[in-house]
Amino acid sequence: MFKVTPNPPNTGPVPCDASFELDPRKMKEAADRALSHYLNPGATKTQIPPRKRHTCFTIDAAVDDETLLVEASDSFAQAREMVNDLADLADNPRRHTMLVLARVILMGELAVNRVLDNHKPV
Repeated sequence: MFKVTPNPPNTGPVPCDASFELDPRKMKEAADRALSHYLNPGATKTQIPPRKRHTCFTIDAAVDDETLLVEASDSFAQAREMVNDLADLADNPRRHTMLVLARVILMGELAVNRVLDNHKPV
């Protein structure tokens, strides 16, 4: 079946057409206007204010070493328990990965506990 399609209307030259000639002086003026509008090179530069230190997870310098070691030991123990719980739910290849991760956490916990055992309070 043949469908009749009309020819497109003749609208004249398109700006990207090679026959359409652009004036280089007008193009430079337009580019300068656009740059000055968006980049504003003549404006004074404002200083970016320095970032304030975020104190949400900052450990107070007055906390003693023993307290920090106890907190680290507890965190390791809790992480090990979470990984063991997840390992119970995982399939075989992921279970082995989780158990290795639990062992690494256990090694860190043991190291912190040894330092805590050897710690002599001042």
